[in-house]
Amino acid sequence: MQTIASNRKISVSADANGLLSHAGGLLLTRTLAITGLDRALSHELERWRPSRAVHDPGKVIADLALTLALGGDCLADIALLRCQPQLFGPVASDPTISRLIDRLAADPVRALKAIRAARATARQRAWHLAGDHAPGADGQPVIVDLDATIVISHSDKQHAAPTWKKSYGFHPMTAFADHGPSGGGEPLALLLRPGNAGSNTAADHIEATRLALAQLPKHLRRNVLIRTDSGGGTREFLTWLTRPGRWLKYSIGFTLTDDIAQAIGKLPATAWTPAYDADRRPRPGAWVAELTGLLKLTGWPKGMRVIVRKERPHPGAQLRFTDLDGHRFTCFVTGTPGGQLADLELRHRRRARAEDRIRAAKDTGLRNLPLHDFTQNQIWCEIVALACELLAWAQMLALYGTDARRYEPKRLRLRLFAVAGRLARGGRRLRLRIAMRWPWADTLLTALARLQALPAPT
Repeated sequence: MQTIASNRKISVSADANGLLSHAGGLLLTRTLAITGLDRALSHELERWRPSRAVHDPGKVIADLALTLALGGDCLADIALLRCQPQLFGPVASDPTISRLIDRLAADPVRALKAIRAARATARQRAWHLAGDHAPGADGQPVIVDLDATIVISHSDKQHAAPTWKKSYGFHPMTAFADHGPSGGGEPLALLLRPGNAGSNTAADHIEATRLALAQLPKHLRRNVLIRTDSGGGTREFLTWLTRPGRWLKYSIGFTLTDDIAQAIGKLPATAWTPAYDADRRPRPGAWVAELTGLLKLTGWPKGMRVIVRKERPHPGAQLRFTDLDGHRFTCFVTGTPGGQLADLELRHRRRARAEDRIRAAKDTGLRNLPLHDFTQNQIWCEIVALACELLAWAQMLALYGTDARRYEPKRLRLRLFAVAGRLARGGRRLRLRIAMRWPWADTLLTALARLQALPAPT
């Protein structure tokens, strides 16, 4: 009788040379160089380099971003890179890294501004190189999704506080550029906030939007659609978005008030049209209608439309007191004139993709804020953003047209980054050889060839 496991005894020794783990990390180091992110970080962080320092602060921050992209979740995990200098170059020691984080955290305003400037510079180049695969390349608006999330803290860190979900930790506000159905997305802003920060605080939505817009290439900032849930449906935030000269479009969730509930009751049956499913086909049991003409919208932005969706709850769903006649209702507002209601509602509903982006960020260092001081964790959030951007840019530049374009970080690590390799020298060149039978070897080789073909930054 055969068993699943092999009975063969395997002896183990630590005496091999030229072997690399996470050889697929070469895809990230090439992306770092092609986008010019390494140079941008070195330039912007030069002021924090002590005299006679061996390690460049920009290289240290880039190495931390690589660590998180490969699956690390604390500063000490950079040891993964340090033990493989052939692939990742010289890596600073743990004390050197800690001292750099302390220096940056001691001057948080300028440090955050410098890192964000480097990110914006690299993003402009990455989107330029991506061509038709970049957001906004087809003339459609760049979609920016705002959402808040809870980050649990298991110790008493600075500004950690009870959250509205009865947990304890932080409540960051995030902004992501959506890459559409063919890809994922990339962070434009990770605004760290105390755990007791509100979900509908207009000032935080405005600040996150400002940071996000500053990250976009200048020629795209007049063609942006801001999406968020009902936490952003405040008069102050909508007024800020629609101020003359901003050129911002919006699609924002709206709280179901008593006035809206009464207006829904006045709608004739002919006002409802079928809603679409994710594939833009009529969805059974779901309808949309417009309420704008039935509401008094004094004080709200001019041209704001209120659109409502009703649907039959799925079997077993618990009804709420706002559900009328056995249907569940949700509302959103938009300033987009014309267009089919079902298309506008489908566009708004795709805002839920931000939840996927947040999950990916939590798999790339956001789940655990490992430092004590609030300013230190602000620096950490910027490193998380850098790591997520490296993953997104690698997919956008090198993995387009493949299933890997939509992989989340866990799958990227398992299938592409975790492959082992052997470094061989010959003809004055280094050659990385990976396993012939690795199922995703061709995908990785194609991706690296695409990056190699891109022009180096000048």
